Amino acid sequence: MRVGMGYDVHRLVKGRKLVLGGETIVHPFGLLGHSDADVLTHAVCDAVLGAAGMGDIGHHFPDADPQFKEVSSIILLETVSGMLSEKGFSVTNIDATLIAEHPKISPYREKMQRNIADALEIDPALVNVKATTTEGLGYPGKGEGMAAMCIALLHEMG
Repeated sequence: MRVGMGYDVHRLVKGRKLVLGGETIVHPFGLLGHSDADVLTHAVCDAVLGAAGMGDIGHHFPDADPQFKEVSSIILLETVSGMLSEKGFSVTNIDATLIAEHPKISPYREKMQRNIADALEIDPALVNVKATTTEGLGYPGKGEGMAAMCIALLHEMG
């Protein structure tokens, strides 16, 4: 068994759609980034890559590379899943937390969990997505950005 931790942060801006866990969320602001800036899925990617000892998403999908401009982070996670399989690992479970004041994610939680599970080719019951606020403190509390963290547990296949 191997464990990895992922963390990501993106600034909220006008004029971008908000994508979290592969779901487009109705919100007046979106996350700024080279890809779709899905902070939740980025944290999952980093946790899985870290557990497998394969670096981070910035190494595999650099923001200077035009092929990743506006790409869906779920596609990045699918690619990470393939890399994981090639190295002989499978995901045991994912536990991810979104840190933001708004929006409330409960209407989207099951879809997010299913999107992440589908990308990783695992049962959605193995993916937990939750959210917390900072009670008005810091950049998430002021609505300037969002953060996410994730822990991934892997096991060797075979």
